Parts: sequence; structure tokens; C-alpha cells
Amino acid sequence: MRPMSIICRLVIATSLAIWIAPQSGSAQFVRPAQRRKVAPPSKRPTKKAEAGQKTARPPEAAANSASFESQLALQLALEHKHFSPGIIDGVAGAKTRMAMAAFQASCGLEPTGELDAETSKRLGLDGFKPTRSYTLTKADASRVGPCPTDWIERSEAERMPFRSLLEVVAFEGHCTQRLIERLNPGIDVHQLAIGQTLVLPNVLKPDRTPRAAGIEIEFSQKQVRVIDETGRLIALFNCSIARQRDDRPQGDCTIQSIAVNPIYTFRPESWPEVKGIDRPLLIPPGPRNPVGLCWIDLSIDGYGIHGTPDPEMIGKTGSHGCIRMTNWDVLRLAEMVKPGMHVALVQGDEQVATVRN
Repeated sequence: MRPMSIICRLVIATSLAIWIAPQSGSAQFVRPAQRRKVAPPSKRPTKKAEAGQKTARPPEAAANSASFESQLALQLALEHKHFSPGIIDGVAGAKTRMAMAAFQASCGLEPTGELDAETSKRLGLDGFKPTRSYTLTKADASRVGPCPTDWIERSEAERMPFRSLLEVVAFEGHCTQRLIERLNPGIDVHQLAIGQTLVLPNVLKPDRTPRAAGIEIEFSQKQVRVIDETGRLIALFNCSIARQRDDRPQGDCTIQSIAVNPIYTFRPESWPEVKGIDRPLLIPPGPRNPVGLCWIDLSIDGYGIHGTPDPEMIGKTGSHGCIRMTNWDVLRLAEMVKPGMHVALVQGDEQVATVRN
């Protein structure tokens, strides 16, 4: 997504500048050690049924359930420590292993991407509850409404809300809609109603928000990495980037401003695929705004880090050129950074811009 101006073209409906106390000294990025392919966390063995008694379900089903719950807990624990495994889906795949390796490196452990006893201890997995109950309220229903796809109709709307209660609970669980279905067998998740109680991933509020000294945007891995004043990696998020390298931001870069719930300025020249519109349009705020719930404006004209109306597509599709993240991740990132902070742009082994503080 490429809004074509820095501050004046991004009108703010409900916005706030998020400031963090200045850091002293300089910062250098430390890349994670070379990762090797590893297998997902091993499945926990199930307890044998007592002799002569029937089990409630086949042993294979119990084993699969235990593995699913352990992998869901692992993803949630990593996110809680600011190392995102991607959108929560209960499957500890490549992104989960990369997040675990980065977390291990940040703790001074060998970055294997494998779940060992010390990593489990650092993550607080012992006793971690992977799910919680969530009852839908009138407030949740008020977050749902019409969300037109036509650009002119969007500009005439009051807001860009969630399209369904399923989108609301997926946002609350930081997860895929498919996971909501898996956690709630027997419930038609496409027909949810006020007063209904669901099982959601147990997303925990972080104990604290770390203070960043700089950001590294790593295009090859599609990651946003956050470091502190010592150069230590303290957070990792996944993102989508432009497919074409020439469409990605280049050069020295800083954060100009931060806006929560921004109004997006649609400009026809930025959207050549949209026909029949010859004037700028103002798109109201909301979770389905083209730039989501937060816009972090970069000093390179027309570029920013922002949210998305389609969180399940992060890392799978390209953007118009900006750095696109899930709404919950970009809001968390916004709490860590501040205007004036330098950003390093990295493509593989090539560092396009260097962080300076």
C-alpha cells in the first residue's frame, strides 16, 4: 500500500503520537546465526488407558490433540515474548521455528529452532494455557458492519468495520478463521451471535513493552526486526513486501510519525488497476481500512509500515510497496518505536541503509 504523501496526505481520525524515551549511543544490527532445518516440536505421548477401561477417543486422536495443544501454546508463548510465529494457526511450521531460533539467540542460547528444556523454561511453557473462553457482547457486534469494496462507496462510509463476528474473534485470537473452527467443533462460526461463548487462543498481554533503538526490515525473510541500544534483537514480526524489488523502499530511512486509526487517502495514480476514478478519495478508519489500524510513516515519500484488512495474507502476497503487517502486530510495534528513529533496509546480505541513533 503506498499512500503518496508523508503526513499531510494521511489524515488522522483518531490518532496519537507514540513516544518512547530516547535511547543513547549507537545501535548495530546482529543477524541471527545460520538456521538449519529442524523438525517441529515432538509430540507428547499420551497416557495409556487403565487396563480393562475404554478410552474416550482413539489413542491416535488423543496424541494429535496433545500435539496440537502443545504447538498452539508454543506459538502463543513466542508471541507473548514479542517473537511472532506469524498468524496463530496451531501448526509449528517454518515461521514458528524461525521465531524460536531468534528468541533463543536473544536469550544467549544456541539458535537451533528446536524446543528444548531451557527454551521451554524461558518461554514459560510449563502450565501455559493455550485457550480461553470468550463470550460475544453487544460491543463486539458494534464492531461489525457493511464494508463496501467499491472505492467511491468506501469514501462515503462512516467507517471500515469488521465484516462479521468471525473476523472479530479471529482478531481477538490473533489467529486464522480456520483455527476458530477447529477450536469450536459443532459451532457454525459463520452464524455467531451475541451471548455465544467460544474457545479462543489465549492471547496474553505482554508483561512489558521493550524500548527499541532501531528497526531492521529484512526483505528476504519478510521480517521486521526490532533491536535495543545494545544491538540485541528484542522483537520480531512478519510482514508482506512488494513483489518487485524496485517497488521497495530504498535509501536512508527514519520514522516520521505514527498514527492509530488513520484515514487513508486513495489516489488514482497509485492504483492503476482501478478504473473510472479521477480524484483523491478519503477512506474512513477501521480494521478494514486499506492501511489497517495503524500507519507508521517513513521518511521515504509514499512509504510506511502499516496494518491490513486481510491478516491471513501476510507473507503470502505482495504489497504495493509498503511494509504490511497484521493489525495486532503493527499496533504492538508502534508502542516500541518513536518518530526520528532510524530504520535499516536489508535485502539478503546487502544492507541498503544503516541504523543510526
